[in-house]
Amino acid sequence: MPKSRTDLMVDRLRDLQATTPEVEASAVVSVDGLTIASSLPANFEEDRVSAMSAAMLSLGERIASELGRGSLDQVYVKGDDGYVILMSVGEEAVLTTLVREGARLGLIFLDMRRTADDLARLV
Repeated sequence: MPKSRTDLMVDRLRDLQATTPEVEASAVVSVDGLTIASSLPANFEEDRVSAMSAAMLSLGERIASELGRGSLDQVYVKGDDGYVILMSVGEEAVLTTLVREGARLGLIFLDMRRTADDLARLV
């Protein structure tokens, strides 16, 4: 039996986490704040992650637009214990990742862009 689109997305998220150990968790979220696919630990609330991702994306888009920075590509928040990074997946979704402190962000951004491009074909 062939895999569903959601299963293929989850597989791609797990691949990102397997090949980039600094990525602790990831999800694909619609711009409306609905979870499309996720690879989150059990202690994370999928709905909460999705809602916050959509809010961050919306605010980031508004800031980029109103301050003349063009269309939004990514948003990230740095905390004491790591990063939350959002990257666009086509026009209708966003890739949200939780990244460990000390990660090399250049490599993370590269791996996320490749993943986002793959996911855009599935969204």
